[in-house]
Parts: sequence; structure tokens; C-alpha cells
Amino acid sequence: MTLQQALAFALIGLTIACFIWGRWRYDVVALTALLAGVVVGVVPADQAFDGLRNDITVIIASALVVSAAFARSGIVEKVLRPVLPHLKSARTQVPLFTAAVTLLSMATKNVGALAIMMPIALQVARRTNVPPSQLLMPMAFGSLLGGTVTLVGTSPNIIVSQVREEILGRPFGMYDYAPVGLGVTAAGLLFLAFGYRLLPISRPAAETIDAALAAQPYVTEAQIPEDWSLAGASIGRLRKLGEGDVTVGAVLRGERRISNPHPNTRLHSGDVLLLEGEHQALDDLIARAKLKLTRSDKPVAMEEPTEDVRIVEAVIGAESSLAGRSAQQEELHARHGVNLLAVSRSGYRLTRELRRVRLRRGDIVVIQGGERTLPGALKDLGLLPLAEREVRLGGIRHVAGPAVILAAAMLLVAFQLTPVAIAFFGAAVLMVITGAIRMREAYAALDGPVLVLIAALIPVSDAIRATGGADLLARGLAGLFEGLPPMLPLVAILATAMAATPFLNNAATVLIVAPIGASLARLLGLNPDPFLMAVALGAACDFLTPIGHQCNTLVMAPGGYRFADYPRLGAPLSLLVVLLGPLLIAAVWPLGG
Repeated sequence: MTLQQALAFALIGLTIACFIWGRWRYDVVALTALLAGVVVGVVPADQAFDGLRNDITVIIASALVVSAAFARSGIVEKVLRPVLPHLKSARTQVPLFTAAVTLLSMATKNVGALAIMMPIALQVARRTNVPPSQLLMPMAFGSLLGGTVTLVGTSPNIIVSQVREEILGRPFGMYDYAPVGLGVTAAGLLFLAFGYRLLPISRPAAETIDAALAAQPYVTEAQIPEDWSLAGASIGRLRKLGEGDVTVGAVLRGERRISNPHPNTRLHSGDVLLLEGEHQALDDLIARAKLKLTRSDKPVAMEEPTEDVRIVEAVIGAESSLAGRSAQQEELHARHGVNLLAVSRSGYRLTRELRRVRLRRGDIVVIQGGERTLPGALKDLGLLPLAEREVRLGGIRHVAGPAVILAAAMLLVAFQLTPVAIAFFGAAVLMVITGAIRMREAYAALDGPVLVLIAALIPVSDAIRATGGADLLARGLAGLFEGLPPMLPLVAILATAMAATPFLNNAATVLIVAPIGASLARLLGLNPDPFLMAVALGAACDFLTPIGHQCNTLVMAPGGYRFADYPRLGAPLSLLVVLLGPLLIAAVWPLGG
């Protein structure tokens, strides 16, 4: 072993030890490792930032933006809406939601697919008294399985494709993972459809900030447009569209006000409705019923035309000029350039037009304004902004656009008309240009810690290959497996990647294990492709901990899970992958060199 190889192994070993220890953030550890690699000389200074311009980083960042835009389109809810009323128990909900998130993970990044489906699943579970603990973990595991089918479904597939290009001169294609991924996914879905019974039933979910803020419903105003497609519909039908989560407090018809209208009350063009509910439920109803916010035609003040329009929640403070006054008296739009969209008042139902409601200290208001003028308006009005979260009320939803853009990107890659990075970068840019997602939302969709982790570890992990360390390790492993059936080293590489992922993060696992697997295959006279596939599959299938993948972490608090809950369902599923995965890989990718 040379000095450079020893330094490279020491650097990787210390990095892994820090990941396992968990004392510092993943991204801080990766950045420190990169700096240390440059200082000791195992990472050339002119290659230290190669990770930032690497296709892997571009593809993952673009896929996150595309997934976020797809989620905001509402197309998934629209497709599933006819089926949702028939899901009365965990026996029907688990297979459907797990299958839905799995299919979605094949087209978008798996964490994005899970983020799209979770709110829908939780809403249905709440109405049917199904414990979230039985529903969310199968969905998370389904998203991991679905991600193994396509190139962009999960980060390990993207990284392994890049490693293959560096080693063999050509990357894996968009659907090269499909034969193995589909087989493993089908078996996994069948197991999850029944295996969810292994999970605890009575585990309470942890409360989130959003849940706490949603405890107080908002009241907003929406008007029925002249060309309303549901002309003559009743209050009862409107409530049904709101799925019981929105109530109609009053109907304002000219000078007449109908408080607490009867479900049979017919609605007419021009009626103004006072709607009460959680902001997401209000936004969904306004979009489904094609209503129009009464203030949506008032443009907010903009310092520059390139500004975004923002919506924030704020509390009326003790010294606020709005206390004891209405929005009409304060002339919010004329004097401050902002619109009042909704009001929440504890213990009191508002039945007057919002612009005429006399506001009180402690009321929570939803204010719309330009991103530059809004902070000044909040300060002048004495409003105290609440915790940062996205609030959408009556915004335009692009239903078909994101689906068309995503499908076009996948077809371009499938027919090899353009590189993956260009196709998904172009899709992300088109999502912003067409208004499917705002630039501020696109930035928020980027998972900064993961992107930094990958960008920093690419040159660090390459030090093992560049110094010959990967070949050195592979020679040692080759001595262990020489003369044995080639299926054994394949299983060993898959199991190693699966075991390392909970501690290293799946991206780090692939960057370290993939070159070793490829070198081992060559030394044994075998085809490197099956070993690279095994690394991708093993790194993508972390079912044992809540920390190895964002999908597992995402469901931990809403499902009320503990660390020990994951192996209850994950250990049998992991065994299934270890037994079935190598057989499928060997059948599709011949082991012979």
C-alpha cells in the first residue's frame, strides 16, 4: 500500500466514522472531508469542485424541481379522487397508496413522489380513523422500491450510471434498471400489501408546526364567476366538493346576507361565499369548484416586474394599526399595496365581508404582496409573521403542463435523443417558465444538504479509485471469492451496499462501493454491470432505519414511528431483496465477463 492509498483510506475511514457517530451534519462532514483531501493531497486542487459541475448533481437538483412542480399541479389528486371514497380501511388504503407512490416514484424522484402522496393519504386516514402508523411506512418503502425502476427514480441509480460511464465509457440508460427493478418492486408490493400488519397500530403521531397552525381555520371570500360551470349547484354540493373540510359561513348576494345557509340553498353567478377551513382545504375547494378570490383581481404593489407575489400568515400585534379597524378603513391595497386574503379568529365565526370585518389583536391574517414590498408593509401595519410555511389560496394550478413536460423529458432520454442531465435540466427550466412552479419555490425544492453532500463526496470518493485503492481492496476480496460460484460475490456486494446505506447515506455508499464492485468483477473475470446493478439496488433499499434515506425520515414523525419499528417491516423486505435481487440481476445481466 502506497502513502497516497493509505491517506485516501484514512480519509474515507474517518468520514465514515463521523457519519456513523452522527455528531455533525452529513454535509458538514462531507465538506470537511473534501478540504482535508485537498490539504493532504489525495484530492487534486483543480478537481476539488468537480462535484458541483458533475451531471449527478445537475440531474438530482433538476429532478427535485420537476417533482415539486408536478406535486403542485394537483394532477395526482385529480386522478385518485374517484377512488378515495371507497377506501374505508387499512386493508384497501395500504395497497392503493403504496402502489400509487411506487408508480409515481418511477417517473419522479422517490422523495418527491412520497411528498406528493403523503397529504392525500393522511387526509383519507383521518376521515376513516385508520392509524397513520399502518399506512406511511409501507408508502415510504414503496417509494424506495419504485425508485429502483428508472434512472431518475433514486440517487443511487444516477450515480451508478455515472460510475459506469467513467469505467466502461457508457452510462446506463433510462430504463436499463427496469427489468430488475420491476421484479423486485412487484414482489415488494405484494409483501407490503399484507406485511403492514407487522406495524404498531396505536402509536400517536408527533404534532408538526403545520398541524398546530392548521388548528385554527381561516375564513376567506370567493366569488362565483359569471360563466360558472356548476351554475345552480347547491351549498350541499359545494361542501361535498370540499370533502367536508370546508364550511360555507354565509352567502353574500347583493345587499342580502344569508348566514349559515341551508345545504339546499342554490348558488348563482356573482354570489360571494364566506368559506371557512384550513388553508390547504380552502385552496383545493377554490381550485376544484373554479371559484375566484374576491381580491385576486387587485394587483399587489411591485418595486420591480421580476418580483414574485408572496402570501404570508401574520398575527395582529398589540400596537398594530389594524387593531379595531377594518381592511377597508385602513385602505390596505391603496396605502400598502397588499391584499387581505383570509382571517382566523379563535372562538368566533365571521359572517361579514372580510374588508368590513373589524380586526382584533390576536387575529391571524393571510396577506398577499410583492416579495420586496411585503416586509415593509408588515412592519408598518404592526403585523407579526408566523412560522415560515407555504400558503396557497386561489392560485393558478397548471394541471396538464407539468405532466406533459415530465413525459417529454423521459421520452427524450428513453430514445437517447438528449443526455439525461440536459433533458431534466430543460424540464426544470420549462416548469419555471410556464409558471408551474415559481423560482422561489424551485429554490425551496432543492435539497441543499444532499446536493452539498454529493458534490463534496464525488472528488473525495474518487480518491480511492485514483490512488488505486479500489483495485487494492478488490484484489483482497477477489482472493476470498476465487473459485467460488460468481453469485456469492454478487450477493456480498449487494448486501454490503444495503448494510452501509443506513450509516453513510445512499449517495455516499454508491460513490465508495461502486468502484470496488466493478474492480472486483474484473479481477474475477466477470462482467462489471451486474455488480454495479447490485450496488444500485442495495444502496436504494434501506428499509432498516429512519436515517438512511429521506423517505424513511419523512414519515417518522407523522407516523409516530420509533427507530425499532423500521426493522419490524423492513427486515423481511430486506431479506426478500437480498434473495430475489441477485437472481434477477444475473438473469438480465449475465455474470460472465
